[in-house]
Amino acid sequence: MPLHFELVTPEKLVRSEEVHMVVVPGSEGEFGVLEGHAPFMSTIRDGAVQVYKTEGAQPEEILVRGGFAEVGDAGLTVLAEHVEG
Repeated sequence: MPLHFELVTPEKLVRSEEVHMVVVPGSEGEFGVLEGHAPFMSTIRDGAVQVYKTEGAQPEEILVRGGFAEVGDAGLTVLAEHVEG
């Protein structure tokens, strides 16, 4: 089952896609999210969100600054204050 991943800034929806896994730079350390992850919320620190489209794929890195991540029934939403590029 793919994970539904959304990356949002105050200005726009940057990404909305089905992926294998996302690694998020949480303020308490990096954490990986797969489909079926328990619901939780975390603040994020400046760093790279790593998006794995498929199992074993090289990650795509998206640089983010600040914000928070929420895992829920709908998947993973990263609300970033700013996305580089």
